Amino acid sequence: MTEPADHPLVAAVKPLVDAMGAELLGPEQALPDDVVLAWEGLDVIAVRLPQLSDSLDHILAAMERRHGMPLAELDRRTKQAVVRTLEARGAFSVRHGVETVAGALGVSRFTVYNYLNRDIGPKSE
Repeated sequence: MTEPADHPLVAAVKPLVDAMGAELLGPEQALPDDVVLAWEGLDVIAVRLPQLSDSLDHILAAMERRHGMPLAELDRRTKQAVVRTLEARGAFSVRHGVETVAGALGVSRFTVYNYLNRDIGPKSE
């Protein structure tokens, strides 16, 4: 990136860009699909969004960091919660999403489908 890293706009969007697995670029490097962000009428930064499959890998890595261990080492209940979170974030709309998640969780595709099709939330009376 050629723009100053200490610009207030860069500081404001960097956590979001990092969480998405996106890339910051100078606005002159922007391609048609990149998002150019302006500050007070001047283009400051461009954001290159990741491919969906790369996003899933990034989300899984972030979840491992959040849990402090490989996802495969989580207990069943926590794995179910991870699957719910991933479903809410659209992980299973990505080609091979179920297979990728199953591999990360150390379970079968069948188990992931069971987690998806099962009402695993608290029951109301």
